[in-house]
Amino acid sequence: MFNKLKEECGVFGIYTKENKEDLIGQVCVGLSGLQHRGEESCGVAINQDGIIHFHKDIGLVSDVFTKEVQASMPQGKMAIGHVRYSTTGESRKENAQPMVVRHKKGNLAVVHNGNLTNAVELKKELEEQGAIFTTTSDTEIICHIIVRERLKTKTIEQAIKNTMKIIKGAYSLLILSSQKMIAVRDPQGFRPLCIGHFENDIVIASESCALDIMGAKFDRDIEPGEVVTITNNEIVSDKFMPNEKKGMCVFEYIYFARPDSTLDGINVHIFRENAGRCLAKQAPVDADIVAGVPDSGIDAALGYSKQSKIPYDIVFIKNKYVGRSFIQNSQKKRRKLVNLKLNPLNHTVKGKKIVLVDDSIVRGTTITRIIKTLKDAGAKEVHIRIASPAFVDVCYFGTDVDKKENLIANGKTVEQIRQEIGADTLEYLSLESLKEITKDCKVDNFCDGCFTHRYPIKVPKEIDKDRFEKISI
Repeated sequence: MFNKLKEECGVFGIYTKENKEDLIGQVCVGLSGLQHRGEESCGVAINQDGIIHFHKDIGLVSDVFTKEVQASMPQGKMAIGHVRYSTTGESRKENAQPMVVRHKKGNLAVVHNGNLTNAVELKKELEEQGAIFTTTSDTEIICHIIVRERLKTKTIEQAIKNTMKIIKGAYSLLILSSQKMIAVRDPQGFRPLCIGHFENDIVIASESCALDIMGAKFDRDIEPGEVVTITNNEIVSDKFMPNEKKGMCVFEYIYFARPDSTLDGINVHIFRENAGRCLAKQAPVDADIVAGVPDSGIDAALGYSKQSKIPYDIVFIKNKYVGRSFIQNSQKKRRKLVNLKLNPLNHTVKGKKIVLVDDSIVRGTTITRIIKTLKDAGAKEVHIRIASPAFVDVCYFGTDVDKKENLIANGKTVEQIRQEIGADTLEYLSLESLKEITKDCKVDNFCDGCFTHRYPIKVPKEIDKDRFEKISI
């Protein structure tokens, strides 16, 4: 089904003092900084004098928003954008975001990062009330509820607060109404969301790296349970659903976020480097060089090298012009892409004992082929070090893992996994080491249910398989 975890979605929004011709260009720059969070589809909605115009399609930001498309988009004072991969909902244009709705009290556009845990019940309830669904995404469920509540309330903010009381799970949202841009983060704070400014413009993004890339200054993270309304060049914060039991997804730090981002006060690169240092102390090995699997294992490999004093070196050259292997819709295509993406440096590898560091092992197919490639290139030994604990359970909050049976660590010992992937040795970062890394962080708690079977909130007894994208094995 999958070799690596799929990325999270990314959201971006900007509010300006007056209409800007280059508003679409600024949004596209911000979205390009979040492209790592979703390569499947993208879209932008712009509010021009209370009317919402939008464009979305399958593909990368640079492919969808060509010069011609950007020139066709209107001026405006505020806009929101989205990059997506599908955790729920099929890979098709209709499921691309933003979701745009026109209702009796105005216009609404929504972009969403996360997954709802009560989506099945909510969809059934909405259909019984007469709602018609055109997509299979959680985002449309959120739109239906906001509109329903908006028709009963005086303000869009109150409709959103009512919606927050109803929906459960992970959601970082940007909402565009006829007059306002509103940012929302779920009470556990599963997914990141931050706010900054560019000159007099207000900018909101999934990660701080998107602010950096457009020259904006980071101001702060939006807090779990907070609703931030931006209108008339003012920011109004309402910490509507504060929750002591926070649960930022720890995999944001291990894999999803860009190394140059800071999430909830924690720098991603430093977190990963510290994971590598802990791995070196926990699982030392006699080797000639340390290397990281591009790009996800590099930061942790640097930490392992610094702690162990074993030199860091490059053993693979990555072809940056080949799409990500986990996006492909068949196992055969993904295998071909693994070969195209990573080419070994034979003169560096030959005769060497290598410590190879990666962020995780999901199904095991990719790491198996990587080890074989290194050994075919003449590596004497390949010692695998994984900068996270073993992935043993499903995720309900936005990571595309729907069956324990698809996880190589499910029901197997580390030694059995080592034999299956062909490594000389294999070690995962222990849960104790992970806790050591996180104990001084500003975030009180992380969601580590995929490692521990323990989740910050109640989850379904089993995942509704129809809500997950089907990928042939």
